[in-house]
Amino acid sequence: MLNPSMESRASRALVAATMAFAACFSVWTLYAVMGLKIREMLSLSTTAYGFLMAAPMLTGSLLRFPAGFLVERYSARRLLIWQMAFVTPPLFLLPYIETYTGFLTVGLLLGVAGVSFTPGIHYVTRWYDRQRQGFAMGVFGAGNAGAAVTLVVTPLTERLLGWEWIGPVYGGGMLAVILIFVIIAPEIPEALQDRQVQTWREQLRPLRELKVWRFSLYYYFVFGSFLALLMWLPQYYVSAYQLDMQTAMLLTLLFVSLSSMVRALGGWFADRYGGRAVNWSVFWICLVCLFFLSYPPTDMIIHGVDRDVHLSLNINVWVFTLLIVVIGLAQGFGRASVYKIIHDYYPAHMGSVGGTVAALGATGGFTLPVMFGVVVDLLGIHSAVFMLLYGVLAVCMGVMYLALQNDAHQSRVEHAIAHNFLNDD
Repeated sequence: MLNPSMESRASRALVAATMAFAACFSVWTLYAVMGLKIREMLSLSTTAYGFLMAAPMLTGSLLRFPAGFLVERYSARRLLIWQMAFVTPPLFLLPYIETYTGFLTVGLLLGVAGVSFTPGIHYVTRWYDRQRQGFAMGVFGAGNAGAAVTLVVTPLTERLLGWEWIGPVYGGGMLAVILIFVIIAPEIPEALQDRQVQTWREQLRPLRELKVWRFSLYYYFVFGSFLALLMWLPQYYVSAYQLDMQTAMLLTLLFVSLSSMVRALGGWFADRYGGRAVNWSVFWICLVCLFFLSYPPTDMIIHGVDRDVHLSLNINVWVFTLLIVVIGLAQGFGRASVYKIIHDYYPAHMGSVGGTVAALGATGGFTLPVMFGVVVDLLGIHSAVFMLLYGVLAVCMGVMYLALQNDAHQSRVEHAIAHNFLNDD
C-alpha cells in the first residue's frame, strides 16, 4: 500500500490521465458525428464513407505500437502532453477543408489522439499495486466515454455556433485539457519507476510468445469492434430505421456511455474472478446478441392447406438498441479483463506488450468500418455488418477455446511429471 501522501498523488494521476484520455478519445472519434455531414456534403458511397471513418482509426492504432516502446524509455507523462499538443492544430484547420482528400488527411492527423491510451495506461499502472491494477486500469479505460462527449458536444456546437466552429471548439478544449493536465498530473517518482532500462531486444522478446497475439485478437473484438460500432451506428440508425439524426445520436450515446462506464466494474470483476473467466463470459453474451442482430428483415409466405400464412421477421429499433447496449456492456467488461490478463502475464512489459495489443486491437477501428461498407454495398443488407462481427467473434472464441484446452493439457502433464507419473528423461 502507498503512504497517504503517495496515495493522494496516485489519485491525482489517475484523475488527470483519465481526463486526458477522455479528451483525446473525444477527438479521435470526432468523425463519428462529423462524418454524416461530410457524407451528405460530398455525396459519398457507403464504401467511401467507411474509408473516411477509418482514417483517424488507422493512425491511432498503428502508432500505438511504437508508442509502447517509447513509454518504457521516456516519461509517459511528457509523451502524453506532446501527443495532445500535436493533435490541436489540425482541429483549427477543419473549417477550411472542402475536399474528400482533405478530410482524409485531417482525419489521419487527428488519429494521433488515439495513441493516448498507450502512455496513459503505462502512467497509471506505475501508481498502483497488482491487487488494484484491474480497477485502476478500468477507471482509466472509462475515458472511452470521451466518445459520448463527442456525441453531445458536436451536435450542440453545430446548433449554437454553426458546423464550421466544431473544430475550433475542440481545439480550444484540448488546449484547456493540456493546461489542466500539466498542473495536476504528478511525475512518476523514482521509487515507482523501473530502474533498469530495457534494450529493444528485451522489449521485443515477449512478442515471440503466441499468447500476446491471442490477446491482441481478443482485444480486436472487444475494443476494435466497439470503435467500429460507435463510428457506424449513427448512420445505421438513419439508414436502417429512418430515424432523424438527433435520435440516432442519442441512441449511439447510450451504447457508448454504458460501455465506457462499466469498464471500471469490469476491472473489479477481473481482479476478483480472473480476466480469462470474464473474457469467456463476454464472448458468449456477444455471440448470442450478434446471432439475432445478423438476421435481416424477412417476409415469408407459408402455403397452408386452406390459405397462405404470411410471416414477418424483423427486429424493431428498441429490441435492436437493447441488444446493442448488451453488447456494449459486455465489451466494456472485456476491455478491462484483457488488460488485467496482460498485466498478470507481463507486468514488466506493459509498454511493449500493452502497446502491441492496443495497436492490433485498435486496427478493428479502421479495418471493420471499411469492411462494413464493402459488405453492405455487396450484399445490400444493413445487418451484414453484424454477420461480419459474428464471424470475427467466432474466430476469437475458437482460438480461446483451443488455448484453454492446451493450457489444461499442459497443466495435467506438469502435474503428472511432478508426481512421478511420467518419466522425465
